[in-house]
Amino acid sequence: MDAAKSPPQGIEMAMNDVSSDAEQYLTFFLNGEEYGVDILRVQEIKGWTSTTKIPNTPDYIRGVMNLRGAIVPIIDLRMRFSMPSVEYTATTVVIVLKLETESGERTVGFVVDAVSDVYNVSGEQLKPAPDFGEHVHTEFVRALATVDEKMVILLDIDRLLTRQDMETAAH
Repeated sequence: MDAAKSPPQGIEMAMNDVSSDAEQYLTFFLNGEEYGVDILRVQEIKGWTSTTKIPNTPDYIRGVMNLRGAIVPIIDLRMRFSMPSVEYTATTVVIVLKLETESGERTVGFVVDAVSDVYNVSGEQLKPAPDFGEHVHTEFVRALATVDEKMVILLDIDRLLTRQDMETAAH
């Protein structure tokens, strides 16, 4: 692996230390909170580079990027979650993930504040997302995990984009 594609320091070691009943999650920060995605869905982690903006797309679709010949939509998760936007820094990265959609598998990049770690999470560490009522949308939250005495929000990445988002980003 070259430096641009290699996981952050410590991730390779964590990936080798897996208990059979645990799933692994790559975690990252957004607005000071730690989120996680299934590591088996992660294709690569890239530093932020500019994108080609597509007209008439929602603000959270930053544009598209050419990734080894594939055109990949890039989504700013801060904006997708209605968080305040910030200037991108040296720690801002794009996590490239494979999503399962109604029309098949899609590769999408998500801009996050910084990559954190890889955690092994067992079933007993998982709690369902709380019900905040109909005015708070938690459809993106798969579960909450208690890891090292902190809460990590595990995302259901297949629900992050609507079919309309995917169609808009593809054009």
